[in-house]
Amino acid sequence: MAGNSIGKAFVVTSFGESHGKQVGVVVDGCPAGLGFSEADVQTDLDRRIPQKPNIVSARREKDIPQISSGIFNGFTTGAPICITVENKEIRSSDYEAIRNLPRPSHADYTARMKYGGFNDYRGGGRFSGRVTVTIIMAGALAKKLLSRLGVTVLAYTKSIDKIKMSKQMSWEEINNHRYESAVRCPDLELGEQMETAIADAAEAGNSLGGTVECLALNVPSGVGEPLMDALDADLAKAIFTVPAVKGVAFGAGFALTELRGSEANDPFRMKDGKVAAASNLAGGILGGISSGMPITMQVAIKPTPSISKEQHTVDLSKMKDATIKVGGRHDPCVVPKAVPAIEAAVAITIADHMMRAGIIPPVLKGP
Repeated sequence: MAGNSIGKAFVVTSFGESHGKQVGVVVDGCPAGLGFSEADVQTDLDRRIPQKPNIVSARREKDIPQISSGIFNGFTTGAPICITVENKEIRSSDYEAIRNLPRPSHADYTARMKYGGFNDYRGGGRFSGRVTVTIIMAGALAKKLLSRLGVTVLAYTKSIDKIKMSKQMSWEEINNHRYESAVRCPDLELGEQMETAIADAAEAGNSLGGTVECLALNVPSGVGEPLMDALDADLAKAIFTVPAVKGVAFGAGFALTELRGSEANDPFRMKDGKVAAASNLAGGILGGISSGMPITMQVAIKPTPSISKEQHTVDLSKMKDATIKVGGRHDPCVVPKAVPAIEAAVAITIADHMMRAGIIPPVLKGP
């Protein structure tokens, strides 16, 4: 079965490969009447690539989005929306010498086994971080839709390597400062330390990982479809479409395992005539359903597997042990690029579930 679509009401289908002609997305089910244009997409695409060359891959696509369907007179029509960007800054020759040498911890080997060697191996093909562009484009549409109901989704870098953000910041501070940092960390002083660590790892032919935190604010209570389509389950699935993601935790996550029930529970109380919780260790989701509290997630991003240090692998053409030193253009840390992609994946899932709950109607009223 195909695995390139996600969602049931707001259905997102991604297509394209890293070194193909283009990458793109089709969104089916978006309500009619939403004001939307390429400019809305461009804003998020521009946030994808940090502007400091020492911490990012030398491949720098311009990423000019083109909407080819589903928009008329500046508004969504209810028809499928197709958005694409072209791949121009490709250098496929970098991959010819290693086509039979699967990069450790990359999808080279597993993709070859699944598709019998017919998969596009250039730049990682369908398994490249390049494909997150499609998620970001659909996410721009989802975020515009959610904004109509006052729902905000924002992600930022929480840690890189052993450098961890501990400073308490309001969501307004996080939102205002995260993109002032090349690594997308709202604590700008800490962000500079992260930049230095990434640059040092790159100089040594190595790479770093880290964590991204994502917040979804003002999601009403009652959103989610347990058991099999629980909100947290679908959020985790969407987040795992972002390459390099290796873990997702909600609220206090694994720290809850070290607490007693009396410490881990979020007591209910009345606040301004509404039910609220005194704390939010559960991360805004109970039983797979939103509680009305902020939804909080921490996402683990592994170090980039393509590094220039010599590593052990096998030569699949000879079925013998071999070594590999990966050349070409690769990010020494993909965490900064993962921030807008994770934000988009979360927005897509929440928009889908709010449509399924009937909170977002099929036709929007007013601008």
